[in-house]
Amino acid sequence: MFLPAILASRQSQDFVARMFFYSGILVLFVSLLIGLAISGTYSRPRTIDHLKSLFFAMTILPVVLALPFYEALGGTSFVDAYFEMVSALTTTGATIFETSAVLPDALHLWRGLIGWMGGLLMWVAATAVFARLSLGGYEVTTMGEPGQVSLSQSHMQRAHPMKRWTRSARILFPVYFGLTLAIWIMLMILGDKPLIGLIHAMSTMATSGISPVGGLQNGQSGVAGEVVIFLFLLFAISRVTFSSDTGAVRRENFLEDPEFRMGMVIVFSVTTLLFLRHWFGALDEGALSDPRAALEAAWGAIFTVLSFLTTTGFESSEWHVAREWSGLDTPGIILLGLALIGGGVATTAGGVKLLRIYALYLQGLGEMERLVHPSVVIGSNRGSGRHIRRRGTVIAWVFFMLFAISLAAVTVVLAAFGTEFEDALVLAIAALTTTGPLIQVAAEAPIPLFALGEWEKLVLCAAMVLGRLETLAIIALMAPDLWRK
Repeated sequence: MFLPAILASRQSQDFVARMFFYSGILVLFVSLLIGLAISGTYSRPRTIDHLKSLFFAMTILPVVLALPFYEALGGTSFVDAYFEMVSALTTTGATIFETSAVLPDALHLWRGLIGWMGGLLMWVAATAVFARLSLGGYEVTTMGEPGQVSLSQSHMQRAHPMKRWTRSARILFPVYFGLTLAIWIMLMILGDKPLIGLIHAMSTMATSGISPVGGLQNGQSGVAGEVVIFLFLLFAISRVTFSSDTGAVRRENFLEDPEFRMGMVIVFSVTTLLFLRHWFGALDEGALSDPRAALEAAWGAIFTVLSFLTTTGFESSEWHVAREWSGLDTPGIILLGLALIGGGVATTAGGVKLLRIYALYLQGLGEMERLVHPSVVIGSNRGSGRHIRRRGTVIAWVFFMLFAISLAAVTVVLAAFGTEFEDALVLAIAALTTTGPLIQVAAEAPIPLFALGEWEKLVLCAAMVLGRLETLAIIALMAPDLWRK
């Protein structure tokens, strides 16, 4: 909280600076008292305590984080401030405020910092919590049952929970911080202002899509900045690009990773289909004589497709060139579908995840082969599918069905509160996939979040937490057997 206080003080926004400074002092004082009260009361943590702490971090911690936001902004309800903090911490990036000019720079920095720390939290939690309990996508490849501790885990995974957290943080924080710093420096060199470049860099690594200027298209780095961000978004396609502790595929070359390859296939195939659609539209309009517009439309498509596949939600500045070139709009259902697929396991991306989609793809190939040769015996160790456990496809299908049920439930609840059905569907997908920018681009017109009631905002908060922790983790949290271990 002291960083936004320093920024506000340098910009002569004394009231905002005081609110952040006072809140920081208050939180430090209360935390110190709690630490003194619980010191010496050590008890061996249970398996459930890992998930419980992570769940409270996503639900209770935003109450604390909302204090300086609520006090500094003024004129807004605490529910709105809580919504902003849940959205940032879960790396959703949805915002109630229509224009970036409404918020001071210190509040933009606060949202960006919370989103960045939320992404780091998920990086570390993937190893410290989800891998141990075979959740978060690990259930497709590990031998343990979802929500239960696997007996075949490594020494680090069987270690004391605090040791797992500290070891994971010690390994991953320098990588996370270094990559963010590299993006920031590159964006500033390419023309972005320091604050804008910093928030865009943090949003890229956290896949939060938070921007102080309403998106990359309003920045100064242009297409060159988008190329930089495009390269770093690849870290959200597969964890193998920066770590090899997924328990899924440990390969020397990340190009052999099935998640990375499937992500690239989706990006280039969807981009090709979109380009051909606009190409035929330009053919009807007689605009094929403009090759520059064609290249700009192709780049706008490939960047935006990767951005929404990783649930970041940044739009390319060239995204609308295709419409001007061909006279056709890009269906929002494509962006919704990309966000539903999501990025890699144990990354900051949301959605169903590429590894689960890959497991279902292998199962589909096997079923099609049986249609041709009913007596065929399909081996489980052939090709790149040898890392998928025998029951991995079943669990992936169960998760997909749970995700669909969650989507239907959130949509129905929002519709019951008076939201139009189409808008309720977009809001539910945006929250469950942690892709907040969908709210502005997927529907026929941007959905005004400020017009929603407080109960609708709280439903979206619950959906964002559910999408961030995933349904299997919430079910495991409610399992009585886990509380007795």
